[in-house]
Amino acid sequence: MKVTRRQFIKISGTATAGLALMGLGFNLKPVEAYSLKLRTKNAKQTTTICPYCAVGCGIIVHSTKGKNAKVIYTEGDPDHPINQGSLCAKGAGLYQLVNNENRITKVLYRAPYSDKWEEKSWDWALTEIAKRVKKSRDASFKVKNEKGQIVNRTEGIAHVGSAAIDNEECWLLQAMMRALGLVYIEHQARI
Repeated sequence: MKVTRRQFIKISGTATAGLALMGLGFNLKPVEAYSLKLRTKNAKQTTTICPYCAVGCGIIVHSTKGKNAKVIYTEGDPDHPINQGSLCAKGAGLYQLVNNENRITKVLYRAPYSDKWEEKSWDWALTEIAKRVKKSRDASFKVKNEKGQIVNRTEGIAHVGSAAIDNEECWLLQAMMRALGLVYIEHQARI
């Protein structure tokens, strides 16, 4: 058998490549598929809106069922008209927002001129917020303007809405703010 230089190089190259692949551990036997148990198999799915920006991307949150439910996975909602399943880096990392040992889950309060934070209850915090809103409203409430016209408004409080809520929640917030007499009402989507 007469082998030319070109044929010798082809045969040598093929043999070397084959030996190299075998040395890397490639196995050409048929591969068996192993069924793994998915962690989201029996999870409860809840749709929500990403809390980070004013875009309003849809997210599916997978959580365990029961009394002590825990978020186990989050993903983009493919049925959502805004993001159609895609998420930015912040939205994709939303799972880490919930499952973070450094996340503050209790009310912390620092009194004026104090250098220490105190833990307070949610009931205390909500009551304190209501008291302060009432105090500011009562102090700045105007029944009539300079022309003597009835205006019934407060100029001492302003409200900035959140882009992470839906239209119905926006309507409720607007109605509540207007019932308080607020004039300065804004929304994050407009800023």
